[in-house]
Amino acid sequence: MLKVQHLGKQYDNGWALQPLDLELKRGLHGLLGPNGAGKSTLMRLLAGLLPATSGDAYLNGSSVRDFRRTSRAIGYLPQIVRVHPQLTARQWLTHAAALHGVKGKTARAETVQRILEEVNLAEEADWPSRAYSFGMIKRLCIAQALLSGSELLIVDEPTAGLDPEERLRLRSLLADAAATRIVLLSTHVLGDIQASCKNVLVLAGGRLLYHGELAGLTRFAQDRTWTWEASESEWRRMPLRGLLSARSTPDGIVCRALADKRPTPFAEPAFPTVEEGYLALISSGGRML
Repeated sequence: MLKVQHLGKQYDNGWALQPLDLELKRGLHGLLGPNGAGKSTLMRLLAGLLPATSGDAYLNGSSVRDFRRTSRAIGYLPQIVRVHPQLTARQWLTHAAALHGVKGKTARAETVQRILEEVNLAEEADWPSRAYSFGMIKRLCIAQALLSGSELLIVDEPTAGLDPEERLRLRSLLADAAATRIVLLSTHVLGDIQASCKNVLVLAGGRLLYHGELAGLTRFAQDRTWTWEASESEWRRMPLRGLLSARSTPDGIVCRALADKRPTPFAEPAFPTVEEGYLALISSGGRML
């Protein structure tokens, strides 16, 4: 279990992450929020890479600041990753296995082969990494994190820049990893969260606005989501504030919007989606309107 107690980070110009408390158990947890929300700060604090101003985080009872105890228990995959272009995946992971204390050539070779198969790189294991696609590099770095036997895996924007097939492969890999450890997935792509995570954390302005089931986000847009059909001329005169979508049909344009009151006389209440709940939460700063 990861237990976070009053963990925060302050700089001279204010709080990058206001003190927060939470607990994460084994499984895949999504981390959402706009740019500047504090996501990167939280991830670096949890990885033990950034000194906290207040509080601490404990992985199975040990402080993440205790590097000797937790360095092998925490895997961190930043958004930008680099590997030596001349090394193959097998060479890279064999070296990593030695650093992580896997002793004996036979034991290291067996461990590396198992991890290569888990991340679907066994066939390309002896290619130099300069020949790998961006998605293959991401999988190699996740393989290194899995090799350590990490109990907490933190991944930042893992699907950024990937094609749809590679995106699905990486989602599946993270879901498998979450069966035996805590995985914290930070992304701007709500679809990645919806496809993989049951639970989500939402940050904005350095504050934790929500921590709970993904489906629970819809309540923030309850009684504030509206839909109606408008002609093209009506749509062109319509204010854009709160407008979520506008879809053309043979009979007109179907609009959806977030608003505290009925935006037009023709608008009808609509059941909100998770995305609409997330947008309502961010716009309200966590208040139930």
